[in-house]
Amino acid sequence: AEFLTNTHHTYMSGKKVKARSLDVESAGRGVWLLKVPKYLSEAWSSHAYEDLGCMTITSSSKQPGKPDVSFTVSETVVTDLGEGMTIPRKHKVLVQGVQSQCICVFSEAASGDVCAEGKVAQRAEIQPIATKAYLDLKKKQIEDAGRPKHQVQQLKEMPRSTYKPVSDHKTNIEYENQKKEEGKRIREDREVVLDLIFTAFQQHQYYNFKDLVMKTKQPPVYLKQILQEVCNYNTKNPHKNMWELKPEYQSYSKSSSQTKDES
Repeated sequence: AEFLTNTHHTYMSGKKVKARSLDVESAGRGVWLLKVPKYLSEAWSSHAYEDLGCMTITSSSKQPGKPDVSFTVSETVVTDLGEGMTIPRKHKVLVQGVQSQCICVFSEAASGDVCAEGKVAQRAEIQPIATKAYLDLKKKQIEDAGRPKHQVQQLKEMPRSTYKPVSDHKTNIEYENQKKEEGKRIREDREVVLDLIFTAFQQHQYYNFKDLVMKTKQPPVYLKQILQEVCNYNTKNPHKNMWELKPEYQSYSKSSSQTKDES
């Protein structure tokens, strides 16, 4: 029986939502709501649609009218934990009533349709029995929790990796080569350097220091000393951090250019 069909739509928060069908054929069936240990839940998740185990209900000799319930995990579900250990098979079940609560179980298909699987008639908790298998399991869990994630290991051979250590990095090598190149630059006479500077300023009015070093091919410290004599360094826009000839040398630069043109 269905009370909603896919042909209808409903509106939530102003948005149009496609209605889903709800199968209530099994809504009246009584089901148990079980709380299980984590290791058992993980084992069940990896063995879906298989025989998970057997639940046994017997009359209690200690408390008449109250049954003894036990659960035995199926052999197909028992998970190998390594080192010869497996999850415990024998468990006890503590049954609790639902009192006045109304709890239902629903399932959802891949299509989005919902099915009412039943109404919770009993609540129960599966608990392990203190057997050797369970004690070994808890010991392993405590050891795993206390084991550090990163461990130091001694290598017996060189690790095979695409990464290879280098004695120096590329940027450092380029910087050292640049220093060597500058160190090889020979200081020219002051008059020769001045001619190089004036020749450069015949082409452009403003230069940055790096370009002047490249044009004159002089050591930076030596070149800066001469530039401070014949040039002004701009500290404001629009030619900030640029060098230009002092006014008294600009005319000399032009006359030198004319002399070279006449010759």
